[in-house]
Amino acid sequence: MTYHGAVKVGGPPDVRELAHLIITKIAVGPFENNAYLLRCRATDEQLLIDAAAEGPLLLESVGEQLATVVTTHQHHDHWAALGEVVTATGARTAAGRIDAPGIPVPTDLLLDDGDVLRVGQVELRVRHLAGHTPGAIVLIYDDPQGHPHVFTGDCLFPGGPGRTTQPEDFKSLMEALEGKVFTLPDETWIYPGHGNDTTLGAERPQLQEWWARGW
Repeated sequence: MTYHGAVKVGGPPDVRELAHLIITKIAVGPFENNAYLLRCRATDEQLLIDAAAEGPLLLESVGEQLATVVTTHQHHDHWAALGEVVTATGARTAAGRIDAPGIPVPTDLLLDDGDVLRVGQVELRVRHLAGHTPGAIVLIYDDPQGHPHVFTGDCLFPGGPGRTTQPEDFKSLMEALEGKVFTLPDETWIYPGHGNDTTLGAERPQLQEWWARGW
C-alpha cells in the first residue's frame, strides 16, 4: 500500500518502507501529535521520535526492543509518554542540548547541530533550529537510494513554520529553516510533529509570504 502520511488518533498507523529504513507514523494524544518509529532494515534496531502520549500504544508498536527515544523539543505534548516508554524499554534518551533541561526525563545523549545519530546502519543528521523553542532539533535522513526525509517536530508544517511568540523568534526560525532545511531538494519529504506530511517543493513557494506575514 502506498504511504500517504495522513493518520488520525485512534486510527491505524501508516508505514513507509524505504530501501534501508522502515518508518511507522502514529497519531497519539489530545493534541494529535505524530510519533515516528524508525527501524533499520539491516539490524532491526529501532528509534522513536517523540514519545508524545499514549504510552501503551507506542509500546505496542515498538515491540520488545527500542534503542533510542529522541525528543524534538521541550514542549510537554512531545514527551508526555517518554518516562513510561523509557521505563518499559530501557531505551536511551536524546534531545537538543539547549532544550534538554526543560524535559523532566533525564537526557542521556545531548545533541548539537551537525551531530550524527545512528539507528542501526542508518545515519540521521541533527540540525538545531531555534525559534519555536530555544533548542528544537530536526532529524534528516538522506536516503542514498532516494530523496531526503526530514522529521521537523514543530518547526515546519504544511503551510508554514511552527508558531512563535516573539518576532525575533520567528526571524530565528525562518533563518534556520532557510539555511538548514530549504537547502535540500524539492522532493524532500517532511514529517511534522502534528498533521499530514508535506514536501519542500510544496512549501517553498510560500517562503516570501511567510516572511511578509511575520509572526
